[in-house]
Amino acid sequence: MSYPHLLEPLTLGSLTLRNRLVMGSMHTGLEDSALNTSKLASYFAERARGGTGLIITGGYAPNKRGWLKPFASELTTRLQAMRHREITGAVHEEGGAIALQVLHAGRYGYHPFSVSASSRKSPITPFRPSALSTKGVDRTVSDFARAVGLAQKAGYDAVEIMGSEGYLINQFLAARTNDRADAWGGTARKRMRFPVAIVQRARELVGGDFPIVYRISLLDLVEDGQTWEEVVELALLLQGAGVTVLNTGIGWHEARVPTIITQVPREAWVDHTARLKAEVSVPVCASNRINTPEAAEEILASGKADLVSMARPLLADPDFLNKAAAGRADEINTCIACNQACLDHVFRNKKASCLVNPRACHETTLVLRPTRVKKSVAVVGAGPAGLATAVSAAERGLSVTLFEKSSDLGGQFKLAMQVPGKEDFRDTLRYYSRRLEVLGVDVRLGVEAGEAELTSYDEVVVATGVRPRIPSIPGVEHPRVLRYDEVLSGAVVPGRQVAVIGAGGIGVDMSVWLTHDPGETPEDWMAHWGVADPSLHRGGLTEPKPRAPQREVTLLQRKKSPIGLGLGKTSGWAHRAVLKQSAVRQISGASYDRIEPTGSGERLRLHLTVEGEPEVIEVDHVVLCAGQESVRDLAAPGLPHRTVIGGAGIAAELDAKRAIKQGTEVAAGL
Repeated sequence: MSYPHLLEPLTLGSLTLRNRLVMGSMHTGLEDSALNTSKLASYFAERARGGTGLIITGGYAPNKRGWLKPFASELTTRLQAMRHREITGAVHEEGGAIALQVLHAGRYGYHPFSVSASSRKSPITPFRPSALSTKGVDRTVSDFARAVGLAQKAGYDAVEIMGSEGYLINQFLAARTNDRADAWGGTARKRMRFPVAIVQRARELVGGDFPIVYRISLLDLVEDGQTWEEVVELALLLQGAGVTVLNTGIGWHEARVPTIITQVPREAWVDHTARLKAEVSVPVCASNRINTPEAAEEILASGKADLVSMARPLLADPDFLNKAAAGRADEINTCIACNQACLDHVFRNKKASCLVNPRACHETTLVLRPTRVKKSVAVVGAGPAGLATAVSAAERGLSVTLFEKSSDLGGQFKLAMQVPGKEDFRDTLRYYSRRLEVLGVDVRLGVEAGEAELTSYDEVVVATGVRPRIPSIPGVEHPRVLRYDEVLSGAVVPGRQVAVIGAGGIGVDMSVWLTHDPGETPEDWMAHWGVADPSLHRGGLTEPKPRAPQREVTLLQRKKSPIGLGLGKTSGWAHRAVLKQSAVRQISGASYDRIEPTGSGERLRLHLTVEGEPEVIEVDHVVLCAGQESVRDLAAPGLPHRTVIGGAGIAAELDAKRAIKQGTEVAAGL
């Protein structure tokens, strides 16, 4: 497929973009220290080299009270601006363009001196903000403008003013967080004065041709958020104040609706972007859950947007645009929207990376250099760890043979992609399959490699993965007691009532699979989460429509803690919400006494002890999600040139992030 609209240049003021692909802003943690400037420059340069039209940095605060956390990124002095020239120079050297995002955290600041429009505390930070004085608001407007001017001096081609996701500007715009009675609050128009004044003052400082992008919140998805009429009014005011582009944002960070994780339908929010585009004359950029060049091309060709923003997809594959342009879209390493190594890392104060591309943000330390010594490498096991090793080693020029005892690639990923909301995992297997083909890896499916097959190789990497652990419960051998892999592979179809033993990530996924309606549409998904027309419902939020679960599921765990605490920080809450929406009964602190058939033998009784009290659950099937055991038949200790990775090394909860990272690191060191 060709992508004429995606590849078409676009002129924004004094800047001409070489195509319509925007790398959206993501905070990586590298912004927060001048010591990481070179790493950040390499990170952005790789995306520019990959053909991205416009790169937008992570957010930089315009003053210290706008920090995301203590000593976080800021742009407040000329000295700081001069340090940024290493970043802008690296991007320009690769033919790219880059914008700096100015972001004031407001009440989302994780520090005790945060400020906001009012002193209302955020539910996602422990600190109550101080309300800005009237003069303080005006100073903050000037601080925003100063940061924009410093970005221009630093060599940035544009700026983005962050007015979405519930940060300070959003906090001024919504009545729920702005109870001011001065000139900056009280009515919708007065609440809009803050972002409009920022743009006006910035425009006066940088001149008429310097591009100013404004990230506007299309749907707040919080109670008492903005109406659609207010969003349109704001957009027109910003356009009049001198905004060059309106980039679109969806939801506040505290919203009860997920907006970017895997379970969100692809291109879920594009129609709202099209609706805004029809109201304004400046270019509009679509964003959120867009991860393929085909989707980008369709959005642009249909006139729904003028630009397409992809943030995490450019973490996953910095060469996204170049591959699409060269007719190699099937080689794109597609973002699966898992959040596990990007947002989850950032919200835990760690450096961001990417599950499917562990080199992201580690471009200077995890390098796949061409090999100087020709070696033959055997990789045993074609799950995520083995696939990452084989592809990365082949990219270095090593001679690689990949053994897999089953008839297809993927290992545990084959199961994960069966879970509703994780269908994007298929793209990871498509990527690896294609890369193996392009790189000429000798793939031997249906071959169970033993010592005889491995003796001739210089290096052997054992990535044989895991097998489900069978807990020692009396009666567990009954044929109506199923392993999770039997169910997800389709080998057995459970009955109407099911008990799931084990409530880690696999148990939660299994419960979602068991209760999911396979006929659910994107419109159904919106209804279940209470997303509505913002012209009818303020903030685009209404009462959620109840789900109709396909089975009655009881999810059990031995731990006494609430179920799902170990799930990802930025997505686990949404998975737990789906369990609740699907009426999954959740039992913690259970000990499993025995499993026995009923008198007819068509059903099972699961005998438990919960908080010292006996309980019996009668079900059609019991599904075991009680962990895994490493498959280590080839992991003989002491053998030279043998490395054990992934689940074969540690049979923790299925951890594709660790497996792919290990595989890439091992390949880099061979």
